[in-house]
Amino acid sequence: MTQSSIENWQIGGFGLYVHWPFCEAKCPYCDFNSHVVSHIDQSRWARALADEIRRAGAETPNRVLGSIFFGGGTPSLMTAETVLTVIEAARDCWTFANDIEITLEANPRSVEVRRFEGYARAGVNRVSLGVQALRAADLKRLGRLHGVDEAKTALGVARSVFERVSFDLIYARQNQTLDDWRVELGEALDMAVDHLSLYQLTVEEGTAFWDRARAGGLRGLPDEDLAADMYELTQDLCSAAGYSAYEVSNHARPDAQSRHNLIYWRYGDWLGIGPGAHGRLGTGEQRQATVAWRQPGRWLERAEAGSGLESRTTLELVDQAGEYLMMGLRLDEGLDIGRLHRMNPTVGRAEAVAEMIDLDLIMREGPVLRTTAKGRLVLNSVVAELMP
Repeated sequence: MTQSSIENWQIGGFGLYVHWPFCEAKCPYCDFNSHVVSHIDQSRWARALADEIRRAGAETPNRVLGSIFFGGGTPSLMTAETVLTVIEAARDCWTFANDIEITLEANPRSVEVRRFEGYARAGVNRVSLGVQALRAADLKRLGRLHGVDEAKTALGVARSVFERVSFDLIYARQNQTLDDWRVELGEALDMAVDHLSLYQLTVEEGTAFWDRARAGGLRGLPDEDLAADMYELTQDLCSAAGYSAYEVSNHARPDAQSRHNLIYWRYGDWLGIGPGAHGRLGTGEQRQATVAWRQPGRWLERAEAGSGLESRTTLELVDQAGEYLMMGLRLDEGLDIGRLHRMNPTVGRAEAVAEMIDLDLIMREGPVLRTTAKGRLVLNSVVAELMP
């Protein structure tokens, strides 16, 4: 049996991701497609992004758009007029859900915070702040340009403008102890509105931290045991404060989950617009992976010439199943094993599932397959064992 005739977007949702690739400075831990430039022609970029959206809209008629997410880079370097142009282009293409979520990532810099009211007038109804740490020394190590007081002020401004506000923190930082993180996370929970993204510091290839680590200059990172203790402490404190871990690194009050990210994890459809953006789009069993040109200048030229996409690849059903498995097991709600097997029955075979259940790494409740608390700690290994 092949994939259901019901399209993925009708099951998992349909969203639009817009990538703004520019930053004031490149953080040493960041492996995202971000660039520092001296001048940005905002009107030119706004037109190119809107044109790309309208081209994508012509290929995806009669859909309901559930979310728009401005990511980066630093989207709060966009003018409110650029944001409005993008949102209006999307409105021209699709029916907006009554409760559409429009999120913009922002840095807590005062020059960017002053734009919040303009973003709200343009249609943004949720902001995600890149706070990353509540300790001055750690902000400096992480290459952040804002201070702790600036972050707290920005959060206060965000709360006054938007009903829905999230912020990010990074833990397992250099020389950070378990008690350090306990105190800092407690402060964060006192400040939080309805959502927190809490990420363990990872040293990614291609970053300044990677080069520093290879040269022996990135000392004091926690060992695996301490990092695992920090993860478990994070789950305990957030749960006690009413922020459930609906995804491995994301915690929310009831009904405050990131609807856009749920589209990824539920394996819906999303369009990726802007330099380096990835998308997934399809009907029935046909599904394409799209990748836009990564370098901003090249993307802009190609978008103005007719398309900013570098590639479109039709995904085999086994690849779709692998992606759905990897995404769905990140969620506390788990995945639908029937949907998984309609994509490919060799992924998540009964024998492999039974073995993982015996090891208390996953659980099955009717059609739902989800990881246990123990399984989330070794999620990559669980996924690997369930692949053919």
